[in-house]
Amino acid sequence: MLTSIGKISKSFFVKLLVGIIILPFVFWGMGDVFRGGNQNVIVTIDSEKISTQEFLDYLRRLNLNEEQIKDLPKTDLIEKILSEYIGKKVMELEINKLGISLTDNSLRDIIKNDDLFLKDNKFSRTEYEKFLLKSGVTAPLFEANIVEQEKKRQFLSSLSGGIIVPEILVKKAHRKENQIKTIKYIDLEKFHAKNKPTEKDKKELYERNKNVFVSEYKSIRYAEISPEKISGNKKYDENFFKQLDDIENKVLDGQSFDETTKNANLTTVSINKVNINKEDENKNKIKDLPDDLFKKIFNLSSEKSPEVINLNDKYYLAEVINIEKKNRPINDPEVQEALNAQLNFKTKIENNTSIIKDISMGALNEEQFLKFASENKLEVKDYKINSLKQNEIFSEGIIKRIFLTKNGEIDLITNNSLTKSFLVLAIKTEYKDLKNESNEYEQYEAKARLNLINKIYQSHDNNLNEKYKVEVNQRTIERVKNSF
Repeated sequence: MLTSIGKISKSFFVKLLVGIIILPFVFWGMGDVFRGGNQNVIVTIDSEKISTQEFLDYLRRLNLNEEQIKDLPKTDLIEKILSEYIGKKVMELEINKLGISLTDNSLRDIIKNDDLFLKDNKFSRTEYEKFLLKSGVTAPLFEANIVEQEKKRQFLSSLSGGIIVPEILVKKAHRKENQIKTIKYIDLEKFHAKNKPTEKDKKELYERNKNVFVSEYKSIRYAEISPEKISGNKKYDENFFKQLDDIENKVLDGQSFDETTKNANLTTVSINKVNINKEDENKNKIKDLPDDLFKKIFNLSSEKSPEVINLNDKYYLAEVINIEKKNRPINDPEVQEALNAQLNFKTKIENNTSIIKDISMGALNEEQFLKFASENKLEVKDYKINSLKQNEIFSEGIIKRIFLTKNGEIDLITNNSLTKSFLVLAIKTEYKDLKNESNEYEQYEAKARLNLINKIYQSHDNNLNEKYKVEVNQRTIERVKNSF
């Protein structure tokens, strides 16, 4: 089928899932619950037994890629998926105990009011059928998933309904983001740049990671599946999608690219040995192939395994004919860039770890802060932050961290990629006023409510872990792993 239920969830179901927190049922670290037992049962939740077959059916619906399947015996991915599945089953038990249900009329209203199925602002049965055909899923299965997601939404809403947020929590949420902060700071970029990677370090890193420094060239081919070719007209109508579905089913059943294009009278375009930058071995750029389509085709991982691709409401049959990997020499400019970046990153981590250790041990006060700058020939700058959006020097994420620093405290603050690192000394903090009747108050009341709801969900999650007795059959897990 063109897409699985898992893929559909990225479009339609995502609307139903907004604001829903999945409750993971964490079972690792439970020690003696990992025990032997009936090999046909993979987990028992209270008295309910989950069969191995049921879990395998769930596993298959996830559409793991070849690399993930290959690594299943060597990783803990099965355990993580099982943990998520246990969480879903526990939620189902709670939903059933609360008697939460969805009537046929309510289901009908959800579908009829979804923008995906509207035409001229009215529900269109044709649009609904077209969606099902394109998605490769039956109406009963699709509607069953809507029911499941809506029941989850109602369940989680029941936990957080009727919450009154205290004013003090609203003001606390406001203060976290609305300050006037006077600071001293040191930009650590020059400090990190002092120790440049040596040729010896780069060579050692290259030799340890030769398998990473490769150029991958793929020979690919594709054919557009247009209505004119397979249904004889220009419209993407029901007849077209039925024939498209037939093509994909045959491909999934093992029909080759050549046979499929021949039977459907499709025109094939072939490209020989091209890399991810859309260049051939002579660095010539491949023309007449849109970047987004090329990326989709190049990302196909298996050789001679054709797939149907949907891109911007157009459909293609595509295949990777051959994959060839070539080692890149150490003097390749891109290899040198990667080696330098990796070694510089390592240096930053080591330097920052040392500074954080000094801060945590109380060895870095204001006097030591100034001494550190002097010894390393770094400039100490005075700065006043008036807004979260004042980012000519600091990004919004870094400013949020600075706002958490108390007066007199020193903190090392970086961005996620460690491209920016600052040693910050907080001098003075002033808080902006929040008027109770303002739109801004409503905004921060919503933020405070969300924080409170998250804590309620976390507390309920902990209660579920204590409420339900879970026994996992470790032998069965190993048998499942080794079956792939």
